[in-house]
Amino acid sequence: MPRKTVNVALLSYTPDPENVVALAARTCYSASDLNALKKRVSKRDQTDFIKMVTQMGHLSTTEHVSFTFAVEGVSRALLAQITRHRIASFSVQSQRYVSMENNDGETFGYIVPPAIEALGEEAVKEFDAQMAQMQSWYNNWQARLSKAAGGGEKANEDARFVLPNACETRFIVTMNARELMHFFSLRCCGRAQWEIRELAWRMLEEVRKVAPALFGACGPACLSGPCPEGNKSCGKAAQMKARSEELNARIQENK
Repeated sequence: MPRKTVNVALLSYTPDPENVVALAARTCYSASDLNALKKRVSKRDQTDFIKMVTQMGHLSTTEHVSFTFAVEGVSRALLAQITRHRIASFSVQSQRYVSMENNDGETFGYIVPPAIEALGEEAVKEFDAQMAQMQSWYNNWQARLSKAAGGGEKANEDARFVLPNACETRFIVTMNARELMHFFSLRCCGRAQWEIRELAWRMLEEVRKVAPALFGACGPACLSGPCPEGNKSCGKAAQMKARSEELNARIQENK
């Protein structure tokens, strides 16, 4: 069965993102002209300055840099969550133009929740069988609607109504650094849903590799202060900090 797992790739990002942020910030605080500021930024490490600016909350300067990711092996349930982050651009695989029809005994790609896997092999087999049944339903409707409507997207757009939230999707997403910081603070949190939490940590790893001054302290809000969830806190601040440190260590080892 084609069970899928998350895969993330950083496709592109603003060149020299940390210098761009530093230049934007220094423009706000300096009387020097652009050429002088560019020379100043290029000759010095801007790490401490960027940390100071972000800690001050002057985050508009981070909106000048953006990062584009390719994501696959995630569910339509995750798609519904991540598209709530409105300051982002998405290009998503269409279930209208891409047929999920499969007559070779395989099913569409899908994601198995870890909680179901934890129930044991029989539970996973039951889940697999349900996905196969949905594939059969889809094939049936796709064939019937194709005959009635002449095939193609007209059949796909209605046959897809029987597909589950578990169905795999893939997309390209672009966010600026400020929105990524906000995204990480919410979705790396221990209270976030497991799938989008894993995606957020994978994305965080990718941007920390290329812009550590911007994202070195990013992650769940408990990394930099008390948990904002109050009495709904997951109580795992220590584990979150350990995961962040492990992430930095792994990045350093792979340099």
